[in-house]
Amino acid sequence: MRYADVAKAERIRIYDVARVAGVSVATASKALNDTGRMTDATRQRVKQTAAALGFRPNAMARALTQQRSFTIGLLTNDTYGRFTLPVMAGINEALVDHGVSVFLCGIEDDAALAALHVDAMLDKQVDGIIATGKRIDRRLPVDLSGLQVPVVYAFTEGPDDAVTLVSDDEQGARQATEWLLGRGRRRLAHVTGPQSFASVTARARAFSAVAGADAAIVYGPWSEAWGHEAVAQFWSSDATRPDAIFCGNDQIARGVVDALRERGVAVPEDVSVVGFDNWEIVAAATRPPLTTVDMNLKELGREAGRLILELAEGKPVEPGVRKLPCKLVVRQSCGGDALAPRNKGEALQEV
Repeated sequence: MRYADVAKAERIRIYDVARVAGVSVATASKALNDTGRMTDATRQRVKQTAAALGFRPNAMARALTQQRSFTIGLLTNDTYGRFTLPVMAGINEALVDHGVSVFLCGIEDDAALAALHVDAMLDKQVDGIIATGKRIDRRLPVDLSGLQVPVVYAFTEGPDDAVTLVSDDEQGARQATEWLLGRGRRRLAHVTGPQSFASVTARARAFSAVAGADAAIVYGPWSEAWGHEAVAQFWSSDATRPDAIFCGNDQIARGVVDALRERGVAVPEDVSVVGFDNWEIVAAATRPPLTTVDMNLKELGREAGRLILELAEGKPVEPGVRKLPCKLVVRQSCGGDALAPRNKGEALQEV
């Protein structure tokens, strides 16, 4: 039977796929679900036939057969999406090839709303829940322990016996500081956010370990205005002015770069500046484009998706906190080696 003849049918069924591929319905089902024993050639032929016919499995029948809903709940209090969106992109990439969809619920910091959404997820019989947020040292306002479905925590605090994924803040800060020293800078300063954040203390600790105990660290809000204020403090002080400033996030770094330019201080010729986050909308728009630490949130999301699938399939996953490495994205604000040109004159290199 030709593809075109079958494709005219109102709905392509697995019986059609089996008939065109020349196999039994049972073999076609096993091939499409990557189960059973058969040759690679047979499995590939069935999949190619299904794709050519435009076959789409009946989600309800599939769920009943495998006793799974093929949906994962994603719960977040990061309603702005700064951290959740890249995490979700990674989760989707990990799940899409397995036919699993993501059910996203924003809860802000409302405990009642969070409980409502968790109930909705359970009513939809999700195969698991991924909890994510806007900082690694705060839990979402809902207790997810004791649920009948597995839970993975990504970029938010989880219980001690849970599977939790975070970016390695110390490794990222250490890499940025070592890079500045490698560019010949010797008078380093760190301008960062509030000390109440675990990520702030971790980055400051790594900075001091590399730059030395005498290197200046100043704490303030997560804002461009604080970057301006910190530069004003350094340049009005009798102390030696820094020749490199490592910032706790990209917003602070942009304020630092602007404040230096207003004082006639050239970046990176006179002072190198490095941020943290690799928030493209800020880093790429800074002039010069900002060298910054990428927290690899998309990769963190991929790993969360992979782990929730393993848990949903009943596979053992060791609990505990897993730290994923950051990477330094080198643009033009720190100087050093010449870099290959990119879009609109921007230079970029991943370290």
